[in-house]
Amino acid sequence: MIRKYQLILFGFGFSYLGNWVNLVALNLLVWHLTESPAAMASIFIVGPIARILTSFFAGSIIDRTNKQKLMIYSDIIRGILILLLPFTSSIWLIYCVLFLSNIASSFFGPSSTYYISKYVPDEDKQSFNAILGMFSSGSFLIGPALAGFIIAISNVQVAIWFNALTFFVCALVIYKLPRVEDHQEVRRQPITWQLLKEDYIIVHSFIKKEQVFTKVFLYFQGALMIAFALDSQEATFIKQNLEASDSLYGVIVSITGVGAIIGGALAARYAKKFSTRQYIVYGLLLTTISYTLFYASPNVTMAIISFIALGICMSFCNAGYSTFYQLSVPTTIMGRFGSVSTMVISILQIIFTLVLGMLAEWFSLQEVCILFGAIAIIFSLVLYVFMHSKSAYEGLKEEIV
Repeated sequence: MIRKYQLILFGFGFSYLGNWVNLVALNLLVWHLTESPAAMASIFIVGPIARILTSFFAGSIIDRTNKQKLMIYSDIIRGILILLLPFTSSIWLIYCVLFLSNIASSFFGPSSTYYISKYVPDEDKQSFNAILGMFSSGSFLIGPALAGFIIAISNVQVAIWFNALTFFVCALVIYKLPRVEDHQEVRRQPITWQLLKEDYIIVHSFIKKEQVFTKVFLYFQGALMIAFALDSQEATFIKQNLEASDSLYGVIVSITGVGAIIGGALAARYAKKFSTRQYIVYGLLLTTISYTLFYASPNVTMAIISFIALGICMSFCNAGYSTFYQLSVPTTIMGRFGSVSTMVISILQIIFTLVLGMLAEWFSLQEVCILFGAIAIIFSLVLYVFMHSKSAYEGLKEEIV
């Protein structure tokens, strides 16, 4: 399987590696600049704001443009923007660069999902998504450790520049991939208000028709967005509550990759034995439990154990949901639905992250994070019950059940 898809796995995997290096470096850069939980949380808000604004028109452009070229342009633009990041010491300029970078990302995400949906046959999708998740997990393991090494021998700026390099390499790899679109599929039309309105009507019709898919999407994303909001306080919790050093912070985060690699390998190994539904419901439930246990950790040892469990469970969760999405959303509207769903997800992420950040400033960070983790578990349980209901079995595709 890996040899069959080695080029696309390498390109995306190398980009993931750079993202994790950048995440550690950026967290430390902002922490040393502000030492504020609210400022740290704002890093996770800038992206969703950019994606919300872009989502109004991105999908209409994506579905009418060559997705492979869009991915290449997006990576090049992001690489250039990340190169500029270390040249500023202003937190507001950092937010501006992140804002523009996330606008480019708004075009990459739905385009890459379309490409995978067309390039990978249905029978290989769950295995491929698990392996891609394993590459992402490997980056999760290696990235923070590599970031710590780069920072130790140089500085945070060099670590951020490494991330820029990974975008350029990913763009080159995508250029080398085979074309999956016919000329007839790519219909270039001027983007007008009337066209945008028609596109939203098409997406609304799909959502109204596929109610089982819509409910799974909302329950799943509700739980996951709370988890992502918790990510915004990860560095603060490790440094403030667990009193870890910068280097130990990188080590703790990277250890999650150990579990994620194990989970990715297991998810790929059993992709043909277990259904997509099982991957989603059990993976999400155990993922939210692991998040909650991490923030309940009284010491570094417990935090590491929770992180390893988190890595394993999230591998199954992500592989299942990616397959579910690719099988459920028609490729003809994948860009438009992807943009609309990104808007919904981003709004949820902003709300949850802002509320979490403010509550963490007013009350105990640990208690607030445990509360949010418990709410995410409730969302996961609701999804579990729904996906085992009669309506879900009747409404889901055979490949998912």
